[in-house]
This record gives sequence, structure tokens and C-alpha cells, in this order.
Amino acid sequence: MNGVIYYMKNDQNLARGLKNRHVQLIALGGTIGTGLFLGAGKSIKLAGPAIIIAYLLTGVICFWLMRAMGELLLSDLSKHSFIDFISKYLGEKIGLVTGWTYWFCWITIAMADVTASGLYVQYWFPTLPRWLPGLIILLVLLIVNMTAVGLFGETEFWFALIKIVAIVVLIVTGIILVLVNYRTPLGTASLNNLVKYQGFLPHGISGLISSFQMVTFGFIGIELIGVTASETQDPQITIPKAINEIPTRVILFYVGSLMALMCIYPWNHISPTQSPFVQVFKGIGISMAAGIINFVVLTAAASACNSSIFSTSRMIFTLSYGKKHKFYNWLSHLSRRQVPANAIIFSTLTIGLAVAANFVFSNTALFAFISSVATTCFLFIWAMIMLAHLKFRHLTKTKSNKFTMPWYPFSDYAVLLFLGFVAAIMCLNSTTFWALVASVFWLVILWLLIAFKQFEEH
Repeated sequence: MNGVIYYMKNDQNLARGLKNRHVQLIALGGTIGTGLFLGAGKSIKLAGPAIIIAYLLTGVICFWLMRAMGELLLSDLSKHSFIDFISKYLGEKIGLVTGWTYWFCWITIAMADVTASGLYVQYWFPTLPRWLPGLIILLVLLIVNMTAVGLFGETEFWFALIKIVAIVVLIVTGIILVLVNYRTPLGTASLNNLVKYQGFLPHGISGLISSFQMVTFGFIGIELIGVTASETQDPQITIPKAINEIPTRVILFYVGSLMALMCIYPWNHISPTQSPFVQVFKGIGISMAAGIINFVVLTAAASACNSSIFSTSRMIFTLSYGKKHKFYNWLSHLSRRQVPANAIIFSTLTIGLAVAANFVFSNTALFAFISSVATTCFLFIWAMIMLAHLKFRHLTKTKSNKFTMPWYPFSDYAVLLFLGFVAAIMCLNSTTFWALVASVFWLVILWLLIAFKQFEEH
């Protein structure tokens, strides 16, 4: 089987229930996670105001990554995921390794977010068992995903909108406070705060370089559009529009929010151990800031879990189709509503079991390490997308459609070099180094298992 095709025995296809606004907000939601609201303080501490440069450069790289994926998706609408193109142009084994790795990564992301959701809810209800909110969120999202893909899109639309509103409020607040020279407990809100304290590049080039790893992994999920293609209305219009708006989103939401934070508060007073959003809003007298941001990160965690159930179910549906085993046939079954119901159930149960194991064994260090390995594996997934695009363009020789990769092949090689650069940075820290080693080990073992299985079948 060359690649993976989504058609079933009854010629029933996945429903194209995702509207333009759904895909736009899914794309946006994929680039804005809990990391921005909770972890921005860590990246600011590493690079100071120069973190803005890191986000801008990484945003350009992610834009090229998305343009390459978009060109692949629109070159053949009979294929419905970037995995199909990896299988076609790099080989079925590479496609299977990438697909199962993507499934593992999103399962791990969901596990972390479902576990964290218990902590967020305990902010309001301290006596509530930590496992209960996660269970409720999983059950609700299971129903949402089982009902119809349009309901998934609608849910993601509102989850993303909550995050957008929070960021826009921060940016507008920052602009107003700078214009009126608002006095904070630590000085005056001003653009001058970006250079006043030890300059724009306080830790030198090394500080900026060290921040790229954290910044890059903040963009995980941006490739989610590549899984929605088979269920998107008018993909030739919707997908290019969503991808082309990525630079604007990066500048407005990431760079804009970070500039607002550092203009209101001196960067060297922003704590790396707490949400800078909470710290800044509290500093200007908004006492409800912690509760508001806690609600935002709770919805962001639910959004990540929702995306995980969607992406993993479509991925496992893809990887199971065409296999002779009864279990694979069960996984590749479409419901009357044209959603892969059994694959959704399987992925949700896997997430639930992983979270249960987390609570039972309470080995936070182990689960944190597994999450780091899964995060690192995205470097491989993104690299495979770029290599598939290079092979595609080499074989076709001509531009396939109007939505082509800008500055090809320079941009393709630039993305691959950047991913290698991030991997090299990970080698400088013992924790991230071992996560990188473990991710390579995972990929090698997975490759060997798939190769052995295919050898047995033949």
C-alpha cells in the first residue's frame, strides 16, 4: 500500500464538517498553549527583551514549515494528512514511524494537560480530588468528538477565542498604560523598559540562543491543520488562508503580548516560576488576575486535550486502515456521523489510562521525562514534513498549484538547519540531552519493530 488512503469499503469518507472559521481558530489555537500564559517568564529570564527576536525568527521558520505542508496537502486532495505524503515520498516505513510517533506525542500532551487540569480546578475547589476534573473533561470531550467533527471545530473555536481575548486584553492594557505613563510598583510603564535594564540583549548571544529550544516547542500544534484537511470545507481556500495568517498571529499574539508584559514590568522583575500574566495584572491592581488566568489556562489545557483526541484518533484511523487484523478493522470503522468513533474511543481510553497511571505511581519525574521525549520528537515529525516536500518538488519538477513554497529550496533547507540547531542546543543541557537521546532511541526501536513486522507479513 503506497501511503494511506481514507476511503472505506462502503466508499464512505470522513465528513467535511470543519468550516473556515473553525480551521482559522484551530490553527491559531495550535500556536497558543498554556506555555505562553504560564511559561513565558522562563523564556524572558533566559533572553530578556531579545526573546522577541527568538519568537520572530521561529515564527518565520514555522511559517515555511506550514507552507511546505500546505503545498503538499493541496497537491493531491485525495490524501488527507501530511502522513500520507511522508509515506508516499519517503517510504511507508518512515510514514508509519512518523504516524505512530505523532500519536504518541499527542497522547503525552493530553496526559500532561488532563493531569494539570486537576490542579487548575483545585484553585477554586481545594478539597476536590485532583483526578476528578480530568475525568470529567475527558468524558465531555469524548462526547464532543464522537458527535460530529463540526462540534469538535466549534469547541476549539471557543477555546481559542478565550485565549485570544486574554492576550488582546493584555496588549490593549499595555498600550494604554504606556501612553499614560502609568506608574507601577516597579517604575513606569514605558517602551524604554525594553532597553533600560542591562540593554535589549542582557545575557548576550548565548542567552538568546539558549531560549530557542523553549520558544520552538511553544509552537507545537501548529501542524494540526495537516490533520484537518480531510474534514475541511473548501480546503483549497481555507487551508491557504489559515497558513498565510500565521505571521500576523505570531507578531500580534506572541510578540505583542511579550512586549506588553516587558513594557509594563521590567523584564528582570518578571518571575520565571509564576505566570507573568498574573504577576503583571496583579501589579497594576487587578486582584482577580490569578483567577482569570487560571480559567484561561484551564480552557487552554482542555483545548490541547480536545486537539489530542482529534489528532490521535485520525492518526490511528489512518495507520489502521487496510490492515487484515480484526482489531485494526475495528479501529478504522467510520460511524454513521462519518467520524472514526472506535479510534476516538481507543485514544481517549489510552489518555485516561496514562493519567490514571500518573496518579497511581505518582512518579512526576518519570512522566516529566516522557513528556520531554514526546516534545523532542516533534523535531523529527517537522523534519519529515520538510523532507517529503523536498522529494515532492524534486519529483514533480514544476509548481503543483498556486500555493507554492516561497523561496524554495532555500526555505526548506533553512527549516531543516533550524531544527538541527535546536537539537544541538538541547545537547548543551543534561536534562534536554537525555530527552533527545531517548527520543532517538524511541524512533530506532519503532523503526525496527515496524520493519520486523513487515518482514513477517511478507
